[in-house]
Amino acid sequence: MPQRPLTRRAIPANPIFMGLDFSTQGLKATFIDAAGQVLAEPSVLFDTDLPAFKTEGGVHHHADGLTVTAPPLMWVAALDLILARMQKENLPLAKVAAISGSGQQHGSVYLRCGARARLGALDSRLTLRDQLQDVFAFDAAPVWMDSSTSRQCRERDTALGGAQAVAELTGSRSYERFTGNQIAKIYQQHPKAYAATDHIALVSSFTASLLIGTYAPIEPGDGAGMNLMNIRTRRWAPAALRCTAPGLAKRLGPIVPSHKVVGHLSRYFSDRCGFAPHTQVIAFSGDNPNSLAALGLARSGDIAISLGTSDTVFGALSAPKPSATEGHIFGNPINPQGYMALICYKNGSLTREAVRNEFARGSWKAFEAALARTPSGNGGRIGFYFKEPEITPTVLKPVIYRFGPDGRPTRFTPEQNVRAVVEGQYLSMRLHGNNIGLVPQKILATGGASVNKSLLQVMADVFGTPVHVSSQPNSASLGAAYRALHGWHCARARGFVPFEKVVRAAASFTPAAEPDRAKHRIYTAMLKRYADMEKRVISISAQSVRGQGRDISGA
Repeated sequence: MPQRPLTRRAIPANPIFMGLDFSTQGLKATFIDAAGQVLAEPSVLFDTDLPAFKTEGGVHHHADGLTVTAPPLMWVAALDLILARMQKENLPLAKVAAISGSGQQHGSVYLRCGARARLGALDSRLTLRDQLQDVFAFDAAPVWMDSSTSRQCRERDTALGGAQAVAELTGSRSYERFTGNQIAKIYQQHPKAYAATDHIALVSSFTASLLIGTYAPIEPGDGAGMNLMNIRTRRWAPAALRCTAPGLAKRLGPIVPSHKVVGHLSRYFSDRCGFAPHTQVIAFSGDNPNSLAALGLARSGDIAISLGTSDTVFGALSAPKPSATEGHIFGNPINPQGYMALICYKNGSLTREAVRNEFARGSWKAFEAALARTPSGNGGRIGFYFKEPEITPTVLKPVIYRFGPDGRPTRFTPEQNVRAVVEGQYLSMRLHGNNIGLVPQKILATGGASVNKSLLQVMADVFGTPVHVSSQPNSASLGAAYRALHGWHCARARGFVPFEKVVRAAASFTPAAEPDRAKHRIYTAMLKRYADMEKRVISISAQSVRGQGRDISGA
């Protein structure tokens, strides 16, 4: 079916706005009204609701221990399923004025020649999954958990003048999970699939493409997570493209401002689901930029810590300060002139859950009791729990290290393991956040694990800073809904409108934990020891990967 022309239409009475979040583990939609109040939040879990794809935690782990992918057709099937649930729940889809979305950052989707035409000619009598099964040139999408591109990262460093030069150009040093390095790997290892690729999308822009019936562009918040975009000009960096793969600029398409309307909803969705034909689609972004939008972080000293599948620490910056050793600089999705700084950890909630399962009988109640039975500082014991290869610090294979107060490897009791995993994660956040200028005066905690009061209290004690929480713990879909509302206002004004002027009901926060000053002094004294131990772990891990040294982890 042909796409309807992008003409101005009547504003629906009592318009509502929708945000979609394609996270690692599932798809969530958030509906808000024009005042920003949440109306409904349907969701889909990949593992349980779409078992045919045989994912664990929404992904496939490959035999090499480094490669992690997801089937892009699963995201298509998830959209089918959540739309059916929306209709079953009689949600007022005809009142949706604008949609934006969020995708797990760094994932890439490879669409073969002819995919654009297929997207633009969908038959509303059939599901998306039935019609789009064969549009992929490569049917396994590399995702953020993938660590298999060390070779491509080193090649990028060599081509562009070193790690700091890459960071200065793109906002981050070369990271294994970043999309440019994944594209380089596919070009090198699967040249026929690359040659058959007509368009390369991020998870965010791919799912936006499903909605508008053609290829959707990438925006600077998500585009910065590729090692391909000039962080200052917000355009593709020619030198970064050249050292990745041939013909890449054409395959990627343009970069557009985050508040831009990238198209109107395809006729497929109005005919099949009852959406209004004039529904605007605002550029989709990554999950971390959308979380920034949900939290409305604008002032220096306000940072967010998201406790999710991956843990992240992030805040707004007026000027980029790229580092070759840690953290990232992304485009700010609510300020076209601003930036956001972010540190990401692979070993977040899934690692805490693994420790809970092994040492606290799989019970969060027992986990909290174990924390209560152990002293702050864990008697000087420090643990590093890498169930996945880690980003910060760089650890290229799963391993656990436990050190006693004398710095020697040792064994921990179950209770000491529980405290060590929590304290170690927060000490790392404090250490690396300070290094890129994220020094909090107040912490906003979000993500699924932010409902756990005991975790928040340790966070407050480690940072010595009050911790607040939102009534919306999973913030990426809410941020996408806010951005839909914001983009709609910008389109009506025919220019940029400050985010805070139209999104006045951004998530309110309530105090959750106040720091204990005596405990904070204990953690401050531990910080240097932690930093020294981390350097030791990095060295041991690097030797182990090269086949040298020995694993010194305790049981």
